Amino acid sequence: MKNILIIQGHPIKDTFSEHLKNAYKNGAESTKGNIEILKLRELDFELNFSEGYRGNQELEPDLVKAQELIKWADHLVFIYPNWWATFPALVKGFIDRTFLPGFAFQYRKNSMLWDKLLTGKSARIIVTMDSPIWYYRWFIKAPGHHAIKKGILEFCGIKPVRITSLGSVKKSTETQRTKWLKKIEYFGKAQN
Repeated sequence: MKNILIIQGHPIKDTFSEHLKNAYKNGAESTKGNIEILKLRELDFELNFSEGYRGNQELEPDLVKAQELIKWADHLVFIYPNWWATFPALVKGFIDRTFLPGFAFQYRKNSMLWDKLLTGKSARIIVTMDSPIWYYRWFIKAPGHHAIKKGILEFCGIKPVRITSLGSVKKSTETQRTKWLKKIEYFGKAQN
């Protein structure tokens, strides 16, 4: 039984992403997984990483809680839409503000190497998009997928990172959306 943190990254209420979150949660609950949910749009924090790594931008209480949940979790599930070939600013701001040195990774003194502080965790990324998946993968080269998988999560030691792309949502039928929800519920049951 895993501790699972679902991070709902869609900034708008009442979207298909909410149904995906519920499907994953229902699947995980059926196997008695321990589940916590973070809806990023409900957190109170400064989106802009205004001090960068040079400053001391204090974490808001919601981000302190988010870091506690990330530490607690064995498995992270990010659900968000693909906007401008990556992810919404809300997701990027959350990552910038929480996946910090000393928490998610730590550079070694006088070295180009770093320590991965979130090892032992896995992740599932669920991304909705309006463009066809083949177009995103073959023509744009999936920059958002590479950024979250390689540049963020694996950089911090999280492995494996599995990505599920769902699209085109705007052209999907009710039958297609039902199939997607069943697939995501299965991932919740498998806790991967």
